[in-house]
Amino acid sequence: MVLRTQLALLGLACLASTALAAIHPYNKEYFYAVGDAFIFRGGREGLYSSTKEALEKWGNWGQIAPGVSNGQSEIKFTKLEFARPEPVAAQFDPDEGFTGLIQAVIFEVNDRDLIGYPTPTGYRYCCTKELVPKTKCFQDRLIYQEKENGWPKVLDIYFENNDTVAFSWEEAITIEETGMYYLWFVICDDELSAATVRGQTTWKNPTGYLPGMMLPHIKFFGGMSLLYIALGVAWAGLYARYWTEVFTLQHCISAVLALGMMEMSTWYFDYVNFNSTGYRPYVTTLYAVLLGCLRKTISRTLVLIVSMGFGVVLPYLGAIQKKIIALAASYFVAVTALDVVTNVGTIDDLTSTARIVLVLPVAILDAVFILWVFTSLSKTLAQLQARRAGSKLELYRRFTNSLALMVWVSVAWIAYEMWFKVTDQYNEKWQWDWITSDFWYALNFVFLVVICFLFRPSFNSTRYAYSELEGEEEYEQIEKGRVKAEVDGEEAGKLE
Repeated sequence: MVLRTQLALLGLACLASTALAAIHPYNKEYFYAVGDAFIFRGGREGLYSSTKEALEKWGNWGQIAPGVSNGQSEIKFTKLEFARPEPVAAQFDPDEGFTGLIQAVIFEVNDRDLIGYPTPTGYRYCCTKELVPKTKCFQDRLIYQEKENGWPKVLDIYFENNDTVAFSWEEAITIEETGMYYLWFVICDDELSAATVRGQTTWKNPTGYLPGMMLPHIKFFGGMSLLYIALGVAWAGLYARYWTEVFTLQHCISAVLALGMMEMSTWYFDYVNFNSTGYRPYVTTLYAVLLGCLRKTISRTLVLIVSMGFGVVLPYLGAIQKKIIALAASYFVAVTALDVVTNVGTIDDLTSTARIVLVLPVAILDAVFILWVFTSLSKTLAQLQARRAGSKLELYRRFTNSLALMVWVSVAWIAYEMWFKVTDQYNEKWQWDWITSDFWYALNFVFLVVICFLFRPSFNSTRYAYSELEGEEEYEQIEKGRVKAEVDGEEAGKLE
């Protein structure tokens, strides 16, 4: 019961506010009933500890350091106001004093057991007369156990007299230890259950506004941008040197390489801007997402048509081209839906249900791509072996081995990623979470390097291309061979 309650609370992101960035805005958000309390989840981010110099200079309670990359890690309350219904406020006199309480609690994920108290009837968040001797809590307030370092931090926001609005002080909570921090607003008064919150909180790391889970992305995408540029320069050099030997397939590889360069640089500048401003602009993020989706789609389509022998064994794709376009279009729509919802305008994780709904179509289409690719490769290898095309056969064998290795690595990483998510329910491994997503960018780059090496422009690279001198006769022989292989397979199936 206790575990289920805590999991429900830590997953309230799907029911509460959506963060546009490290600046979490609230616009008349409501509280949700959780056990005996009403709780609004104000945010969750991985924060690194403030530097020693920043703590010495600005470490006092509530002091706000100037600038962005100032070494101070903090959670800042800005223009927070809480409203209660007028009928509730009207019960009190104009000079009655404090007439309502809302508490803000900030805690590190490993201190989650210090919030609330387990009882035989359920998990309790609000102190009652019976719980005072057991927990040393204050009646009608949040139950929490304070450590020697003063954490968790609890701030009281009071309604005064018959006012309908209560304001919090504009102050900053300095982060002295690295961890995954949560902010909850808690109400223990049933009469305030209809209260709302508006304003914002700003979460900042020592080097800027980028959340801790995303902070490594700056260096990663910066490095990937340089690697893509280096690969692009090398590819362009070979392109210029052997431009008379370039064939259609190499033009397609150039397009994928160009998209990769643009995507990596766009992600890099997106995160740099996010880190310096605290907001994640929709346009830049959407542009990066669309570039990535286009690259993924073209890359998979390129691998598929290479597996079919396009440009090497076949001069054109024929009637099957429509099916390839349909599959590519479906994949682009599915992966765009997933990536836009995941990246554009939010830093919070998707709920499990939403992730399954969006990931499932992408996974199915990826499986279709893989099955079709290896089926086509098998047929292409058989044709090349029958024609004794030695150089092309060796090329495709290397391509097949490389692709098979990438598939096995992908399967192994998916298994690891599933284990990582299952064993990290509370985001305690948040400092390593970036690896699970960025690995795929690195793997795609490695495979692109392999493709560029295998199909690189050279003084005799056209020996791999389909030769028009062979004429339509050879193409017809290939097609007849494919048809014959399929017919033989069907007859063998009937005999069985």
